[in-house]
Amino acid sequence: MAKDPVCGMDVAPETAKHTTQHEGQTYYFCAPGCKKAFETEPQKYLDPGHKAHM
Repeated sequence: MAKDPVCGMDVAPETAKHTTQHEGQTYYFCAPGCKKAFETEPQKYLDPGHKAHM
């Protein structure tokens, strides 16, 4: 399982409908809203100090 970097939800990469590439890595999302939030501010969600809001 992959973790949605925005909300922290587990996402199965093989069935994920919402994905994006950033700096050569694929990220998987549970919903289009999480994907959009990540694409708007990827560094906000990749910062090790960021905690998922779940």
